[in-house]
Amino acid sequence: MNKLSGKTTIITGAGSGIGKAIAIAFAQEGSNLILASRNTERLNNTRDQIKKSGGNAIVVPTDVSKESDVINLFKTSTQEFDKIDILINNSGVMEGGSLENLSLKTWNNVINVNLTGVFLCSREAFKIMKSQGNGRIINIGSISAQMPRINSLPYSTSKHGIVGLTKCIALEGRDYNISASTLHPGNVRTETRFERDKKNNMDLEPMMSTEEFAEIAVTVASLPPHMTMLESIVLPINQKYVGRG
Repeated sequence: MNKLSGKTTIITGAGSGIGKAIAIAFAQEGSNLILASRNTERLNNTRDQIKKSGGNAIVVPTDVSKESDVINLFKTSTQEFDKIDILINNSGVMEGGSLENLSLKTWNNVINVNLTGVFLCSREAFKIMKSQGNGRIINIGSISAQMPRINSLPYSTSKHGIVGLTKCIALEGRDYNISASTLHPGNVRTETRFERDKKNNMDLEPMMSTEEFAEIAVTVASLPPHMTMLESIVLPINQKYVGRG
């Protein structure tokens, strides 16, 4: 407990799934939280759950694909807490289709949220962290950045982009004690994933819980300040990954 005491963390996509689990785990470790996503009702539910357990969280409704929303998120956050120690870029959408049938609208939606949103949030966080002389940016990627599934073109492309973006942030942040990491989850039992597989009558693959994955995020966030975990793949032992091709 209290691994993150006194730290302030922004988490995007904090209303459900991985983002919500990370928010609750960080609150249990003592971090102040700024919860962001487009769904205000879900954010409020996450905040209320955290506050009932004695944690400290505020809600800032944010569409990470909109520059004005992201700027407002960081302005509001620093007004409330004065500093930003950790940014968790978790917001994401999963849409796809075959290359020949993929619409530009679908492509743009996925890239705007999954990649441009990470760029915008990281840019604003970097400005603040540079002036502080420290900070951590943790990007939630996917094993699709290494082993794509069929018909996942925009999603997999966005996650490949996260890898390059993270390395560039790490390189630019090195002289200012700003670290950047990518965590690549395998199958996580989120509400969306479970309902989609059930609807499509798919056999459920080996899964880890959102809470289990959140523990990894806590580990990275609580590393000694002179250390970083640049990139890590986290998945159930029995999930088909190596050779899944």
